[in-house]
Amino acid sequence: MTREEFRLLRDLVYEYCGIFFREEVKYLLERRLNTRLREHSLGSFNEYYRYLRYSPNRSRELEEIIELLTTNETYFFREEYQLKAFGEEILPEIIKEHTGSKRLRIWSAGCSTGEEAYTIAILLCESSELNDWNVEIFANDISRKVIQRARKGVYGKSSFRSIGDDFKAKYFRPQGGHYIINDELRSLVSFGQLNLLDDEMLQLIGRVDVIFCRNVLIYFDKPARLRVLKTFYDKLDGHGYLLLGHSESLMNVSTDFELVHLKNDLVYRKPIVTGKGRLGE
Repeated sequence: MTREEFRLLRDLVYEYCGIFFREEVKYLLERRLNTRLREHSLGSFNEYYRYLRYSPNRSRELEEIIELLTTNETYFFREEYQLKAFGEEILPEIIKEHTGSKRLRIWSAGCSTGEEAYTIAILLCESSELNDWNVEIFANDISRKVIQRARKGVYGKSSFRSIGDDFKAKYFRPQGGHYIINDELRSLVSFGQLNLLDDEMLQLIGRVDVIFCRNVLIYFDKPARLRVLKTFYDKLDGHGYLLLGHSESLMNVSTDFELVHLKNDLVYRKPIVTGKGRLGE
């Protein structure tokens, strides 16, 4: 792969979904995309670029590239301290605010194979105050394959490294060496493929109270992050919460959200809007 071929392919992927590859990962792009050249019997990356540009199957092929170049490592109750903050501090606040409507909406953006979304569902099911509420979890990922796996709700041993045996017994049933999510949790979650830079598809997501977007923004450069964060700001209701991965920060990226110091974690929140604009303006 020449530098020019790398630049063309990198920019094409960026244009499609906002994921940006720096020069130092050129070897990774070359090694992983070699399989696609063989798949289509192409002799060079320049031919592959033309295929991606002009083939009627370009959208599906770009999806294949994303499958090859992104990581979908996750498990139940990942980043437990943040989930503790959600269950013990954020959720009670939201319940208090929405006592009248008894409606709760949560968005798991970049949900991978579904462990995060189902973890949220478990926490909601554990709250007796939500028994007669209208509760929905929207879970999306750019990868069609991981969404298919999430919908099946079948998980192996590695997904349970941080979940207690009581939750495992209560919300899953064993089958053939794997565990299947129960119908109660499944009914709370709606899965769908979604590109976070696709403005048309994003219209399908309404207003939500909490957004989980953990270890997703690390794939984007600053302009793409700002686009995604603007979407999150617009989708959050009232002064809803944005929960990022433990290694992610909005410092030097965006001032649209305020950092909130909770007892269990640091999280971001949409500022309260005043007559003069956002809080702090």
